[in-house]
Amino acid sequence: ARMFLRLLSDIQWRAAHPKWRRMTSSQRSTSTTAEPHPVSLPAQAQVVICGGGIMGTSVAYHLSKMGWKDIVLLEQGRLAAGTTRFCAGIVSTARPVSIELKMAHYSNRLYQQLEQETGVQTGYMKTGSISLAQTQDRLISLRRIASSLNVMGIPCEIISPKKALQLHPLINIHDLVGAMYVPEDALVSSANVSLALATAASRNGVQIHERTCVSHVTIQKGRVTGVETDRGRIQCEYFVNCAGQWAYELGHSGEEPVHIPLHACEHFYLLTHPVKEPLSSSLPTVVDPDGRIYIRNWQGGILSGGFEKNPKPLFTEGRNQLEIQNLQEDWDHFGPLLDALLRRMPGLEALQIMQLVNCPESFTPDMRCIMGESPTAQGYFVLAGMNSAGISYGGGAGKYLAEWIVNGYPSENVWPLDLKRFGTLQSSRTFLRHRVMEVMPLMCDLKVPRWDFQTGRQLRTSPLYDRLDAQGARWMEKHGFERVKYFVPPGNDLLDLDHSKTFYKPDWFDIVGSEVKCCKEAVCVIDMSSFTKFEISSTGDQALESLQYLFSNDLDVPVGHVVHTGMLNEKGGYENDCSIARLSKRSFFMISPTDQQVHCWAWLKSHLPDDSNLVLEDVTWKYTALNLIGPRAVDVLSELSYAPMTAEHFPSLFCKEMSVGYANGIRVMSITHTGEPGFVLYIPIEYALHVYNEVMNMGQKYGIRNAGYYALRSLRIEKFFAFWGQDLDAFTTPMECGREFQVKLDKGVPFLGQEALWEQKQNGVYKRFTMFILEDHDTDMDLWPWWGEPIFRNGRYVGKTTSSAYSYTLERHVCLGFVHHFDEKTGEELVVTTDFINQGEYEIDIAGQRFQAKAKLYPFSSLFTQRRRKDEVELSGYQRE
Repeated sequence: ARMFLRLLSDIQWRAAHPKWRRMTSSQRSTSTTAEPHPVSLPAQAQVVICGGGIMGTSVAYHLSKMGWKDIVLLEQGRLAAGTTRFCAGIVSTARPVSIELKMAHYSNRLYQQLEQETGVQTGYMKTGSISLAQTQDRLISLRRIASSLNVMGIPCEIISPKKALQLHPLINIHDLVGAMYVPEDALVSSANVSLALATAASRNGVQIHERTCVSHVTIQKGRVTGVETDRGRIQCEYFVNCAGQWAYELGHSGEEPVHIPLHACEHFYLLTHPVKEPLSSSLPTVVDPDGRIYIRNWQGGILSGGFEKNPKPLFTEGRNQLEIQNLQEDWDHFGPLLDALLRRMPGLEALQIMQLVNCPESFTPDMRCIMGESPTAQGYFVLAGMNSAGISYGGGAGKYLAEWIVNGYPSENVWPLDLKRFGTLQSSRTFLRHRVMEVMPLMCDLKVPRWDFQTGRQLRTSPLYDRLDAQGARWMEKHGFERVKYFVPPGNDLLDLDHSKTFYKPDWFDIVGSEVKCCKEAVCVIDMSSFTKFEISSTGDQALESLQYLFSNDLDVPVGHVVHTGMLNEKGGYENDCSIARLSKRSFFMISPTDQQVHCWAWLKSHLPDDSNLVLEDVTWKYTALNLIGPRAVDVLSELSYAPMTAEHFPSLFCKEMSVGYANGIRVMSITHTGEPGFVLYIPIEYALHVYNEVMNMGQKYGIRNAGYYALRSLRIEKFFAFWGQDLDAFTTPMECGREFQVKLDKGVPFLGQEALWEQKQNGVYKRFTMFILEDHDTDMDLWPWWGEPIFRNGRYVGKTTSSAYSYTLERHVCLGFVHHFDEKTGEELVVTTDFINQGEYEIDIAGQRFQAKAKLYPFSSLFTQRRRKDEVELSGYQRE
């Protein structure tokens, strides 16, 4: 008979702790039929958390640690009886994304002391982990991760195959080129960790009620007011959706849906009986990404699972289980992973298999977890979609979300994980089903610079999509919007370019170089329709007064002027980086980065006054944006509009409605977001094709050509323009990135973040945005920088790069990043001065190899192909990819 595995530790622990039965709401039972509830639900609470797995209990634990006591945690079944119960229990810090690495590192430290804190056995065992590399590219990827781990103080080393064999004698090393060893990675009992967190939370006053189903969350006037359950209503100020794979359904259960884009897939792992000589409990976990498997010791035998190339989505139609049961075994489906296991550890072939476990795991559209506040319902928070890394992220994710709820913001930049990075378009069940079938294999696939998802494409497109596609456009996707990377000239090998995956010089290098050259010497057209576009208007002065408070620059400018400005938070950090044109005395046109559409809308809605005379409208879909870049842009536009476009008639940072060809009402702005001369045309969508054709026809005699975002990226980085979401974030202020000119501290009206900026102006900053030009780097032979590379000053770590590109003007790689000043003895952060930047010798670490770099706080004047006024150079705007 098939044996069904249950993790019995939670049952044994509860039996040994009678107090637990008194502090929770129901008797435990293996039946799915709810027992009578001896403790009634409270009528109200400050916070209600739905979900008693690792995420829900972690949020409850950290909220209670921060002093909040009026908290209720609801679980529809038993605590830790969902996906948490089936978790493999591997705590790994080897993560390529910085915030995920920090969450995992915190989790590891938390779990290490949790048993001592609570008295609950968590099964914590520091075993270490070995990540194997079968190819040189995989080893490069591991070296990049190792560099990040080492500068964070996490022990890590790249080791030889022989050293890997010494650490784990069962590994077959014949096909390995190297490995990465992280000695402090650990194993835990996931269910017991969750129960320990719940125990600590309960002792701090959190009420925990099992066998209680949440039917929906009530929202009034855009704010959470309560929770409806099968046992009655609880009024609350905050609701936290930690419902795991059911988070999507719960988000859609109310009259006002909260979109949480995740989808479940079947996840398989096998358990074996102990070997004749039981494996040591301290043997390191083995991760073989090229074989798509992981292997850990388990009660003298092994636990091994993986991420197959052909995953099986489930519950697309929605389904509700009180407790997740073991799904049907599928040995044919697991076969390739079993073969990979036996190739890696041939000695296991005779080992007796106890069971093949099949359990659901939820995945997100971009392989990163989801946390944060809903853009449509204040007080509605989400923590879900862990992409099979729930136990690694659980402690850190719960900490950051608790900080977010209590303080209004977390202690780290979590934008890569923010729910608001998604829009409603990513919540289509068909989209999610297809995307997770791609995402799950990507968990093991090699990630090289500039890779793109292949599913869920052509969802949002410019009216020019087919026209550009026919001319050789190669596409990438941003916030669901198709954007051109570059254009393949006739005669190039399209297949090779489409499959160019390398950490070295890419095949598109010369193509992008020719586009950059055309931008500098003639004129190029870039379709930038994906930019977020809002209009803010009012019947009186409400629009101006509100925007003056929300933005750091002075928006009380003459009609037709364009202002580059930051939308800051109380700490002076960038919530948005944008350009605003004053269309009339009471109307403004705001241009923001593509992926700001949801976040910026939510920020504005929550900070603008509730006034029927003040109107905020998202007009992103109404306008196609064409960026004409280059010295001949003025000639093209002059001939098409029969109007003078020289600087005397159309100055820098100016906006005017014009006729272009037969089309009226074209908003023309004298900015390009690159530092090069030119204009952006915002064209009513019905005129887009006509205007594009007119521009291309007229531009033929001036050498016009299409260009893509890779060329634009190179141009903006060599001009030292910051990039929101990568260079700029909610923890970066204008003072720290040399953008004081975007701040008018004395504009006569107070604005959000003003006090923080005054303080920085008086006391100095603790990090400085710096430009680095690689000196001894061979573009043809050496690894290319990407982002996230450690920066060293005089041999000491001082920060990381945030973005990079090849400068075709300098013929060198340019990296942008922040430099910190740490006291050599205490590690305390000190003020970063201009002298500190200029007097250091710098190196950039690319996958373990350091390259000398020259640091600059201002762009090279030699980059500019013609003399232009200082204000035009400074204010030509930021790239908003």
